[in-house]
Amino acid sequence: MSRSSRPSRSFGSVSIAMVTPMRPDGTIDVGTARRLARHLVDSGADGLVLNGTTGESPTTHQPEKDEFVAAVVDEVGAEAMIIAGAGSNDTAHAVRIAEAAERTGAHGLLVVSPYYNRPSQEGVYRHLRAIVESTSLPAMLYDIPGRTGVAIGDEILDRLAEHPQIRAVKDATGNVAQGFDRMRRTGLEYYSGDDNLNLAWLVHGASGVVSVVGHVEAQRYSQMVGAVDSGDLYLARELSAQLAPVVEAIMGTGQGAVMAKAALQLQGHLPHRSVRSPLVEAHAAEMADLRTALTLHGLLEDSDR
Repeated sequence: MSRSSRPSRSFGSVSIAMVTPMRPDGTIDVGTARRLARHLVDSGADGLVLNGTTGESPTTHQPEKDEFVAAVVDEVGAEAMIIAGAGSNDTAHAVRIAEAAERTGAHGLLVVSPYYNRPSQEGVYRHLRAIVESTSLPAMLYDIPGRTGVAIGDEILDRLAEHPQIRAVKDATGNVAQGFDRMRRTGLEYYSGDDNLNLAWLVHGASGVVSVVGHVEAQRYSQMVGAVDSGDLYLARELSAQLAPVVEAIMGTGQGAVMAKAALQLQGHLPHRSVRSPLVEAHAAEMADLRTALTLHGLLEDSDR
């Protein structure tokens, strides 16, 4: 039985929280970024989130962010939604990031609640609204209190939902029951921010996913979205079961940026798995386990690659 309607999707259905390719000396490899963006879109992604957590945004600087966004927009901007992270615990700094993202061609913003400072809810509201209103771009709020130390509460979410530029929420709270209620109450588009909860979100009406594991599984996530859209929950569950071990292999350490880069290097899409301190590259045992998992699930041609 088909669903009577599909959710609106201002930010696509399968967005990848894209890594920022780096050379061993720490400089950003823009050429590889272009090739990776092309590969991800060709694999099934219809959105890319740049300069987010997985993109190591806390350790990249404005000229680098600008060059990264401009290059990816030039490469795949006609085929996918390009969403730029505009996160900082300094409101004025976050505004500058957002303004630069718009200048360099981003199609939308991902706006995270301020971290470390632990402001009041009114402070969170003013921070998020200031960033959104600094550009004309549509915005996705990012609620991830496990990293920021401060949640987006119900009262300010309801106020933010009235803003015409705020279209969506990326939910990485882990509180799915709360999220399902918020999605219905506010009318905002919701996107799963936890790969192990993607199916749960989709069957409850979420618009899509913002995925780290999509670096290696964009096609199956696209198939999952299509299965849910068509009402084929059996296929959607089967796909989720197939994806679960890969999700564990990449996200089980809690460092998606590190393991996503490691997986992409194993597949030959990144020449280096370099990250910036304080992140540390995957070590030999982690690489061996990841290689085994990817090989078992058909994501590497052989275990010796």
